[in-house]
Amino acid sequence: MVIQTPRKTLELIFDFGSPNAYLTLKVLPELLDRTGADLVVTPCLLGGIFKATGNRAPMLQYADIPAKLAYENLEMRRFIDRHGLTRFRLNPHFPVNTLLVMRGAIVAEDEGNLDDYIDAVNRAMWEEGLEMDDVEVAAAFLSANGFDGPALLARTQEPEIKAKLAANTEAAVARGAFGIPTLFVGSEMFFGKDRLDQVEAALSESRAR
Repeated sequence: MVIQTPRKTLELIFDFGSPNAYLTLKVLPELLDRTGADLVVTPCLLGGIFKATGNRAPMLQYADIPAKLAYENLEMRRFIDRHGLTRFRLNPHFPVNTLLVMRGAIVAEDEGNLDDYIDAVNRAMWEEGLEMDDVEVAAAFLSANGFDGPALLARTQEPEIKAKLAANTEAAVARGAFGIPTLFVGSEMFFGKDRLDQVEAALSESRAR
């Protein structure tokens, strides 16, 4: 009898508003292939996490420390260059209010097409530079990319959809999340794209047990 070893799961706490979340998702497929892990993406609201924890975006947090902000930007550029992520462009509307598209992610999850939705909206945000907090822009983009944009966005106003996003966000904070991207291997938390080597080690160790 062959004993099947359960596949490990990597959970990503995600919001489209984080360019680092986009970059993380772009490099995860190879990591998942190497570790044999499955990815679960949990849509959360970055603004809600910031409000609950008192955290702020780096561009605000380091606004009075030019050298620190410059180094953060340098590290991002190094990551982009190392992984050949040539399509990435900082959104000219950054920071974008992502409440609409994150509620849209909950709708897409409910309808069974979250992966396609994330791929599309990530492209809109961080490759095409669209203003995705504009309802008309978001609806037109989604309709041009395989979704019924108006219908999907209409569902973002359903109380159950709003409540699910809020609950995801509260649960992430309760587990220790203070920003995005946050990743979990079981109960072990990792923050940021620069911790992916540690994530891979944790997945590999879990797989070997």
